[in-house]
Amino acid sequence: MSTPRFLACLGPVVFASLLMAQAPPTAYTITESSGAPGSTSIIYRSGSRALMEMKQPAQSGTPASRSFTLYDLQAGTSYAWDPDANPITCGAGTFSGDWGDPFASTADLSSEIAKGDIKLVGAETINGIATQVFAGASQGANVKAWIDMKDSLVIRAELSAAGTAPMTMVDITKVSFATPPASLFVLPASCAGVKPPPTPAELIADETGDDAANYVNGIYGPGSTNSCSIILRVVAAKTMAPINRAYQAAIDTTYDQNNPTPPHYVFGVGNDGTSTYSGGGLHEITNQIHNGMLRIDNPPAYFMFGVNIPTPNHGADVGLIYRQCFAPVTMLYDVIKDPANPADGGDWLYAKSGKYAVPPTQ
Repeated sequence: MSTPRFLACLGPVVFASLLMAQAPPTAYTITESSGAPGSTSIIYRSGSRALMEMKQPAQSGTPASRSFTLYDLQAGTSYAWDPDANPITCGAGTFSGDWGDPFASTADLSSEIAKGDIKLVGAETINGIATQVFAGASQGANVKAWIDMKDSLVIRAELSAAGTAPMTMVDITKVSFATPPASLFVLPASCAGVKPPPTPAELIADETGDDAANYVNGIYGPGSTNSCSIILRVVAAKTMAPINRAYQAAIDTTYDQNNPTPPHYVFGVGNDGTSTYSGGGLHEITNQIHNGMLRIDNPPAYFMFGVNIPTPNHGADVGLIYRQCFAPVTMLYDVIKDPANPADGGDWLYAKSGKYAVPPTQ
């Protein structure tokens, strides 16, 4: 089908603006082919609740099956069950970010269209839905997408590499924007006593006794683009009180995530748990600790770092920490779950606001 002249005259940035101009709907029923032939997923959404129904056909002696997952998008919790089981058992979990929203594909493609990597090439009606067809290359792969511009929804998307057959990533077959019945979002009685594990925010609040919104986990990137100095404190969970034990610290600011041959670190450990560090650019900076605090001036966007509280029969380790700068001097806390047993682990938390964000006098 040929592209209407007025559409061909519009640039890719205009189309990206059209896709992102309207907020995605929060009430719909969308059916999509998924996985093996005959497999489908149906997503019912009403406000902050969404139900995903997965249907698998009978194959190779395996009977047909269904599964339900109910998402509370505001609380970040989910419940899953087999509606045909007897008795029905229920599992609970937590989630963050994309939970399977069919409109997430539109957001991903919008940036590629804005950059000009994917361009309008035509128009086509799929499953009774009028779409505009975009094609191009992104991150080394060929992309073709059929987009319902009226509703800002990717109806179909294919991905392929040179010399390979296209792989269907999105294949929506039916769309309704009527609000699904409330009865769909009622949990089975067997789910009543099932509680999801704590969310990341709940864990942070429990560990710090503070509002989780005041913190950012240091193990998640990317690192901030602005630079700063970091002051580290090693504290006990629940109280945030500095631990009353000496500790070691080691850092490698030369670590490169893109290096195909990462460094091999070697840790030695004495009978009392005191460690030695070698390999790559890893080196000890324990002598820079003053009054229980360690200042790291202008670290890179990410670095390998570790704290060792000497404990008999336990050695040191390091992990990737991302720089997060919320002030010229930003506080980083190594929150130890059990100071008497540091091997139980802890969390690396940057304080971006609140009382623990203020650097103490060193």
